Amino acid sequence: MSKFLVWFFLITIFAVSAFIGAVPLSINEILDSSTLSSSIFFDIRLPRVLFAFFAGIILSLSGLLFQTLFRNALMTPYTLGVSSGAVLGAGIAIKLGLGSLIFGITAINLFGFFGAFLTVLLLLYLAKFLKNAQHESLLLLGIALSLFYTSALMIIFYLGDAMQNDMLIRFTMGSLSIIGWQNPIVVGVTALILAITVYIYRFELQLLGISDESAKLKGLNTKKVTYLLLIVSSFAIGTLVSISGPIGFVGLITPHIVLKIYPSTINRRIVKTALFGGFFLVFCDTITRGIQTQSEVPIGIVTALIGGPFFIYLIIRKKC
Repeated sequence: MSKFLVWFFLITIFAVSAFIGAVPLSINEILDSSTLSSSIFFDIRLPRVLFAFFAGIILSLSGLLFQTLFRNALMTPYTLGVSSGAVLGAGIAIKLGLGSLIFGITAINLFGFFGAFLTVLLLLYLAKFLKNAQHESLLLLGIALSLFYTSALMIIFYLGDAMQNDMLIRFTMGSLSIIGWQNPIVVGVTALILAITVYIYRFELQLLGISDESAKLKGLNTKKVTYLLLIVSSFAIGTLVSISGPIGFVGLITPHIVLKIYPSTINRRIVKTALFGGFFLVFCDTITRGIQTQSEVPIGIVTALIGGPFFIYLIIRKKC
């Protein structure tokens, strides 16, 4: 019954989320294409809800991947510095004032992706020198990289002008505020690629979650599969962060909540984790739009307020 209530609550929030905001909307006005309410619903609210849903899928599946591949409950792209690398890359593009590139891909998107991708490669390289690379040492290494990236971003703040710094401040807080369908489509396609890849390799991921030795005994090329999954995940995170900014803790919280509700093998939790992450981020975004303030509360603040205590709980309970 509790499972039903959880899913019923999240799905209900997803269904009504587009109607919640500073401007009240009615169904009759929405159906009339000539009204302002219709434009708000179809050009702002609905794209934003779907954008949040797809972003939640990317964050939750990436968190599940990192926790499984590194066999540590605290491993996520956020805690390992991958998100910070994407933010630094996007920050460099903002400082350089780079605009659109080929096929409409912006420099911020491209730099954000390479920031995440290079961080993953750096982590894999440095892990070779760690005796306990799968556990606390690698986590500390990720935290160190995050601090380094933050310092580098502060230099960009120092060198930037007022307009660039304002863009960077808003970007680093995380935001799902968009207009139109371009970003939801890009993030939706990215989420689909990540979800399909993870589902195809669900059984390999199950073996890797046990140990590399067990996977090798089954004839699995562990390096090839691990690198492929991490590259696809970093591509997804880099694409998302370059558009929305960093959104922390969703990848940390969601896999653990789903595991608590459905204590089953990893290959059976992939779809549930993806859907739960999508609905959960829509719920968090609904909170930001429902709070009546002079300016919208950044989504990164809401997820951090929820995820911070959960992170402490995991450490105290020694789940890592």
